[in-house]
Amino acid sequence: MNAVIIAVLIMLGLSLFRIHVVIALVIGAIAGGLLGGLSLDDTITAFSSGLGGGATVALSYALLGSFAVGLTRTGLPELIVERALKLVNRQGGDRKKGLAKVLILFIILLISCFSQNLVPVHIAFIPILIPPILQVLNELGIDRRAVAAVLTFGLTAPYILLPAGFGKIFHEILQSNMADSGMQIELSSIPTAMLLPTAGLVVGLLIAVFISYRGERSYKQLSISQEDFPEKHVYSRRSILFAAISVIVTLAVQIPTESMILGALSGIIVLYVTGSIRLKESEAVLTEGMKMMAFIGFVMLAANGFAEVLRETGEVQTLVTQASDIIGDNKALAAMLMLIVGLFITMGIGSSFSTIPIIAAIYVPLAIELGFSPMATIALVGTAAALGDAGSPASDSTLGPTSGLNADGQHNHIWDSVVPTFLHYNIPLILFGWIAAMIF
Repeated sequence: MNAVIIAVLIMLGLSLFRIHVVIALVIGAIAGGLLGGLSLDDTITAFSSGLGGGATVALSYALLGSFAVGLTRTGLPELIVERALKLVNRQGGDRKKGLAKVLILFIILLISCFSQNLVPVHIAFIPILIPPILQVLNELGIDRRAVAAVLTFGLTAPYILLPAGFGKIFHEILQSNMADSGMQIELSSIPTAMLLPTAGLVVGLLIAVFISYRGERSYKQLSISQEDFPEKHVYSRRSILFAAISVIVTLAVQIPTESMILGALSGIIVLYVTGSIRLKESEAVLTEGMKMMAFIGFVMLAANGFAEVLRETGEVQTLVTQASDIIGDNKALAAMLMLIVGLFITMGIGSSFSTIPIIAAIYVPLAIELGFSPMATIALVGTAAALGDAGSPASDSTLGPTSGLNADGQHNHIWDSVVPTFLHYNIPLILFGWIAAMIF
């Protein structure tokens, strides 16, 4: 078997048996490197060199975590909880309780979608929004797997479809890499080509919310970790105004610079200047935020090392060559195998943005040879890259929801975030992506 497939299966298998995902990534990388023909020293060297590629992301998330905890000093979480409690109306009947569930899930969906395009803060909103309303979700009996599905949908579908914010970056990477591989396309054609694959995500979301996880699930009413949220803060118009200003400044800096580091740093400075964070307690506050996001940072670092080992083996190219040998002139089989191979590659790398350059370089020439149209090729490459972003243990689209939903220790990353999103999004994404490739 191909070393990429074995490495990914080992990583996923260990994760499913509740081995920590960082350990699973390291073991999977070593196995993949050795099976791919690298020596142990070369495997470790490749893994170590890959860590540097994740340093920027890790620092970005650490600062975003600090900014999120800093915002709690303004009383913003208390305001969110107060408004959420009014929505719940716990004294109402079952019908009102059902409406409250739908309304809260819809609000979470709306905010998560905005985080990719309109207000591109990515997962930074999750530690601000989710932990304070966990007790409200518990009162309503909402299954947190449904919330994870909603959050992951909002973190993936908008950037796949809409050319704004992170979507603009995704579309530009897709266009430039397809051009480098021999196929010129217009940016304006990408949303049309990705419409059907995105519809697959919508179907998965509806199944998750209204069928799979519609029933009530009981959770203990536990207080949030005192390390993450040390105390409640009384909010005022002034404090909420400062919170709003800090968010606006963060966006105003992040969008033109395309740097989450500068954006988060700007927001933290505003909190300093306005007195929302006192200088004498700032070290403790910012450290709390960094600890809160440290899990994501370490996983992203390990995922970059894992990806670098797979690249060094040359087995990614071999995997696609093996698939193309099976395909022959069968376009339907070609489209399906290209999507399945893309799933394995992205599951290992954990980022659709990082997967596009690898997939486009191999898939575009193959698509041209098989006679796929530019629109069909966009659907194939875009969908293959997006596969696994939802459902990968190393993806921030699953790590982000876990960081918020597990604030009280009652949400397992693999079984409550990864497995539900894999089943509900990757399966329909493959099906609808294949249909798109066949009809364009």
